[in-house]
Amino acid sequence: MTHPDLDRLDGQVALVTGGSRGIGLAVARGLGGLGATVVLVGHTPSGAESAAAVLVEEGIDAVGVGCDVASASETAALPGRLGPLAAVDVLVCAAAVMSERTAKTLRTTEDEWRRVMDVDLDGVWRTMTAFVPGMVERRHGRVVALSACLGRMSGPGTAGGLAPYRIAKAGVNALVRNLAHEQGLGRRGVLVDATCPGHCRTDMGGPDAPRSAEQGAETAVWLAARPAEGAQTGVLWEDRRVVPW
Repeated sequence: MTHPDLDRLDGQVALVTGGSRGIGLAVARGLGGLGATVVLVGHTPSGAESAAAVLVEEGIDAVGVGCDVASASETAALPGRLGPLAAVDVLVCAAAVMSERTAKTLRTTEDEWRRVMDVDLDGVWRTMTAFVPGMVERRHGRVVALSACLGRMSGPGTAGGLAPYRIAKAGVNALVRNLAHEQGLGRRGVLVDATCPGHCRTDMGGPDAPRSAEQGAETAVWLAARPAEGAQTGVLWEDRRVVPW
């Protein structure tokens, strides 16, 4: 990905959850290509470390760490494990799981509901609470949450089915809007946004999806590195355009 209109991220730290594969890895590669030191957070240490090693071979400054964002204790402990790298400038929340195809609203089990919510919504909130307070204190930061078109209640999200996933992603949109307003819509130095990557060729999206992971990552990278002056924030983006949710 090339971004001639974006700011360089030299000297900044970007942390990407779900960064060991798929869209998260593509986002990490894009941010690293702009000069950021990238922290790839994966479900397992081995997966995160392997993905970081690939980026290092490409000339990107990257490290991989294992953390299950579904775990409150693991996520809360992550900043302490990172040392100086906990002073994150860019936070991208890309970790997610898909719900069972049969998981309709009235047919979803308690275990299935919690499995999806713990990662797709609660995991985003946990990660924000771990790293955004530091951004607020420093009055500088970008927060980007990966939402989904299926979570747009004004669009594809009204179709029913996949209840935990759709509702979790709609919740991410609301979480982003709420946090952005609490931060003065960028006036306090922290921009908070969500993006729909579209249907991408990943483990979740399948091999026949129409978009590549790199295409799905492009708007997240843009949100992380666009010029701050006059930037609109607290909204849902798709292909660099604001979309209703």
